[in-house]
Amino acid sequence: MAGVTVLCAVRGAAETDVVLALGAPGSGATVTRRCGDVAELLAAAAAGAGGVALVSGDLPGLDREAVGRLHAAGVRVVALSDDAAPAARLHALGVDAVVERYDEALLLAAVRDVATTTASVAGASDHLVLGRGGQDLDDPLGPEDALGLEDAVADDAVPRRGSVVAVWGPVGGPGRTTTTLEVAAALGGMSRGRRRHGRARREAATSAPESVLVVDADTYGASVAARLGLLDDAPGLAAVARAAAHGSLDLPTLARHSPVVGGRLRVLTGITRAARWPELPASAVEVVLERARELADWTVVDCGPLLEADELLMYDTHAPQRNGATLAALQAADVVVVVGAADPVGIQRLVRGLEDLREVPVPVAAERVVVANRVRSSAVGSRPEAAVRDALARYAGVDDVHLVPDDAAGLDGALLAGRTLAEEAPGSPVTVAFEGLAQRVRATVATLLPAEV
Repeated sequence: MAGVTVLCAVRGAAETDVVLALGAPGSGATVTRRCGDVAELLAAAAAGAGGVALVSGDLPGLDREAVGRLHAAGVRVVALSDDAAPAARLHALGVDAVVERYDEALLLAAVRDVATTTASVAGASDHLVLGRGGQDLDDPLGPEDALGLEDAVADDAVPRRGSVVAVWGPVGGPGRTTTTLEVAAALGGMSRGRRRHGRARREAATSAPESVLVVDADTYGASVAARLGLLDDAPGLAAVARAAAHGSLDLPTLARHSPVVGGRLRVLTGITRAARWPELPASAVEVVLERARELADWTVVDCGPLLEADELLMYDTHAPQRNGATLAALQAADVVVVVGAADPVGIQRLVRGLEDLREVPVPVAAERVVVANRVRSSAVGSRPEAAVRDALARYAGVDDVHLVPDDAAGLDGALLAGRTLAEEAPGSPVTVAFEGLAQRVRATVATLLPAEV
């Protein structure tokens, strides 16, 4: 190891020993800054003062957001673990290596190993553990909380790897929440009352039921709880995001905050007021969605309408992003369902929204399925289906749009009852259309799966 610069943010009496060990002749390391807190550590990292950060696991303010900012500055992170900061929690924060038992040789080895590895985003690197093994804490569950957990953790060698579907659409109420709930209901098989024919009926009878988790990540107007008649003061996504930020989110915690509302459908409710959007940082939502893959076969995310990276618009330094939750969902998704209203204003917004989606400031590799919602002749004239298809093909280059008809009475009845349309009116043409959309989502995800050997 040669020329490694270290930012030291170690608390207590061990700091002197650590600094002396790193600065000893022949160690190949130099402590360039001794930081008293996370703010000073982040400032030193942003200034390029070091390549490796050595931190106490219980350093106040050390969370996933802080680790992500260190990684963004090109700084790798080594954490010292103790009883107050177990290795499992530190790994969940995205640190690159954990030294579980203080020893000069172990410490130098950890710094050496991370210094020779190219810096990566938080949580994406392979973790190094030196010292004794970590230990997970048990969290007892009730029968309802345990739904979906038994098979998720039954075989540690083959963990569940569910799929994430992000439902996004431009401003103006195109039906993002309705699409989210109805696609989730269809994926979870909640419209069993509708008649099935031939092959579809045989497949439905033989296929195993799949679990679905709905996540309300709309930071402007979360409405999933109200749509389903749930208590609007439930912590939901904000609570699990806090746990994720502090490295303590596990499957029991996620299950406990995601009540079952019908069949195998769980709901993770959104923030109760729009002003609480800072409680949903992108770094935490990323962890929530990754953990959701282990809890449910399908995770369907209701996203907010805006895509700008706030800090790029109005700040010179790092700042919270109101649209961070939406951007994190789009980045994590396997499929993005893009919803637009089937009327002149809605189609125009959808065309522009598709352009915005192509220029989104995060990598979005997911396949996209475009949906025109509430197709009706009263808004676009005779032959509404052809009119909508022609407009999107001409102005947006979309040749394959999924059309959902209008059923105002059925949707109003579902809203009044606090149920999905699949439960309230399984024979509605809208329910049928959303089942077709769910089939398209399934088929799209199937093409992404690796071929069986």
